[in-house]
Amino acid sequence: MAAIAPTNNYVVGVDLGGTKILAGVFTQQLKCVGKNKLSTKPERGPRTVIERISRCVKEAVEECNLTLEQIKGVGIGAPGVVDAESGRVVFAPNLGWRNIDLKNQLESLLDLPVFTENDTNLCALGVYQVELESKPRHMLGVFLGTGVGGGIIIDGKLYSGFNKTAGEVGHMVIAAGGPKCSCGNLGCFEALVGRQSLFHRIKTKVKDGEKTVLTEMLGSDLEDMRSGDLRKAIQKGDKLVQKVVEDAAEYTGIAIANLINIFSPEIVALGGGIIDALAKEMMPIIVETARDYAMPGTDKEVRIFASELGDDAGITGAAVLACRQTQ
Repeated sequence: MAAIAPTNNYVVGVDLGGTKILAGVFTQQLKCVGKNKLSTKPERGPRTVIERISRCVKEAVEECNLTLEQIKGVGIGAPGVVDAESGRVVFAPNLGWRNIDLKNQLESLLDLPVFTENDTNLCALGVYQVELESKPRHMLGVFLGTGVGGGIIIDGKLYSGFNKTAGEVGHMVIAAGGPKCSCGNLGCFEALVGRQSLFHRIKTKVKDGEKTVLTEMLGSDLEDMRSGDLRKAIQKGDKLVQKVVEDAAEYTGIAIANLINIFSPEIVALGGGIIDALAKEMMPIIVETARDYAMPGTDKEVRIFASELGDDAGITGAAVLACRQTQ
């Protein structure tokens, strides 16, 4: 690793997810100079998770041969409804959190200024500023992972809405009466295409007697399944997994068509762990379905693509937030 100048011109971006915590150390020019990852372990409760975030940040900084004194601030994206002004996570179903004071608790552990925002808002912000160089006026980000979320850029600014909750695209109801979502509703976008819903559907079909190469790869209980395993199964000609993934891609296309009809963006960027693992299998179906379902004319010249930032979109957007807040 190249030597890093001993200044305090660095920020840390953190992406807090239902399964992992990812922290990245960035320069003021938004170049990532080091990363660290830990499992989230939400079952241990909010205080333990926040302590693990602190540990993840400290280890990322240490890996870069830096000290916390050289960090100007920490940006963090948390799943669910986040009050960015107070720094509280109002509701995060994938973590089991309600009204958790993330900002103040993390500041007390790190002795650094901490700035919070919804995780997928920050993913969209990262794609917008770093990957798209802030060029489009209107952009939507849709991110498929443990949960499903989105971010809305209007006139070059992150749009949060009246209650500061805009962008919760994962909780659009796509199939009324469909599977139950972690938010309590039935048939949400997230309940149809989120990672756990895909895994649950595969496991259910296996219990009903359908065959998949995943049982040969992972064992009959399929407990260690990952998104990348689905790609490997499809490459081996697995019809069950292919059908589940194709269905998820179609639902995603329908959701994007609805968003195009409502917001008329120039750009729709997709990301998240599922897209990272399955872009080749899903993106052609997503784009075709979105164009089929969008009202004629609304999708004219709209670019729909998979972000190249991949898993780093969240930490990049969190670093953007920290840079803006500490300038």
